[in-house]
Amino acid sequence: MHILAIDQGTTSSRAIVFDADGQPLAVAQREFPQHYPAPGWVEHDPEDIWTSTVACVREVLERAGDQVGAIGVTNQRETTVVWDRRSGRPLHNAIVWQDRRTADTCHRLREAGVETEVTQRSGLIVDPYFSATKAAWVLDHVEGARLLAQQGDLCFGTIDSFLIWRLTGGRRHVTDATNACRTALFNLRTQDWDDALCDIFRVPRAMLPQVLDSAADFGTTDPDTIGRALPILGVAGDQQAAAVGQACFTPGTIKSTYGTGCFVILNTGDTPIESHNRLLTTVCYRLNGRPTYAIEGSIFVSGAAVQWLRDKLGLIRSAAETEAIAAALPDNRGVYLVPAFTGLGAPHWVPEARGALSGLTRDTGRDEIVRATLEAVAYQTRDLFQAMAQDGMAPQTLRVDGGMAVNDWLMQFLADTLDVPVDRPRVTETTALGAAYLAGLQAGLYTGLDDIAGRWGLDARFTPAMAAETRRRNLAGWDKAVGRVAAP
Repeated sequence: MHILAIDQGTTSSRAIVFDADGQPLAVAQREFPQHYPAPGWVEHDPEDIWTSTVACVREVLERAGDQVGAIGVTNQRETTVVWDRRSGRPLHNAIVWQDRRTADTCHRLREAGVETEVTQRSGLIVDPYFSATKAAWVLDHVEGARLLAQQGDLCFGTIDSFLIWRLTGGRRHVTDATNACRTALFNLRTQDWDDALCDIFRVPRAMLPQVLDSAADFGTTDPDTIGRALPILGVAGDQQAAAVGQACFTPGTIKSTYGTGCFVILNTGDTPIESHNRLLTTVCYRLNGRPTYAIEGSIFVSGAAVQWLRDKLGLIRSAAETEAIAAALPDNRGVYLVPAFTGLGAPHWVPEARGALSGLTRDTGRDEIVRATLEAVAYQTRDLFQAMAQDGMAPQTLRVDGGMAVNDWLMQFLADTLDVPVDRPRVTETTALGAAYLAGLQAGLYTGLDDIAGRWGLDARFTPAMAAETRRRNLAGWDKAVGRVAAP
């Protein structure tokens, strides 16, 4: 039996068919437009998400034949869609996780003193990143929407919920615990929607989806949508799905995904651990009604900065060029990029921050800027590791994945900057793979998590080799640069 994984990301939708050993057999991908209607605002047209997803699914199903037996779904988290329960029509563009339009709302909520309660209940902080203020914004800015929501005529969901609604022909309004816990409306301890949080953020509970385990029966696809009826048996937000794909099943195991943004998740077991350094407490996955928790650090821009080099500055033709450019320089020549294009994420949490290049001289050129862009990925990861260390967690090895993980120079620089080994798996499509594993677990294809963990394989290990003084000098320059951006 093969599993189809839908991987709906920030800049593209993909579908990948995996065999039982986790090897990809067929892949399809479609990019879709990004919309920036105002500074700091980021939107997607939900219909672009839907049509690109369906096109990818139909393509791989045609190539994979009749051996596909189930579907797993993974998705960009926090991105918010509100749609009409009867027609399925979205009321507004999807508000993307990167969007900062509710920064003022979040500031007022913090001034009102609710952040402590929000953190105690949800594990999150009050920030525009999360879904709750985005949903409230739609209800407040689309005429008549709030009344419709209170009457139960509207659905709120993250992208997984929207896709499942469409895939099942409107029969299922569901999500899983890993996506629910990113909304700021979900109580980590009760594992259900929280009335107090709904009141704080003014989001009617009537519009929320049913929360299921990460491996569960999410419904069956309508044959009219993708050409056949298949059960949807696994769902997880992209970063938690990557943790599953990386077999981070024991406390202390940690992965970092380098895609549009960078997200570090450390498994903390069956107890939610509160960070004292502004990291997030989250659900890593939930199976058989039992949640496994994690500490997470979220960086908003990593691969997106390379895309910026290509699409906005025209400094490169493709991301693959950056490796040789960076390797050709002996050092960064004092140039630092702080890619706070949509604010700073963990552990700084400054939504008003904006990006900056520093250390420029008359000799600065394309190569220095390209290298600074890659180095920023490692420096931001180090900030997260530093916060984890202050919380009493010091990872000994980091598993990496995502598109940027194929860059050997960057992975070596990451190991040098963190001063820990960095392991890259043979299959770097771990986000989609994690969704496939969850669906396979529910389908009985795997006997348990140990069965899945045994399929993880090492492609390359990057061992720290940088002199301590060089590391200290690099990080001192970064701390100075990011300090300027983070200052009020």
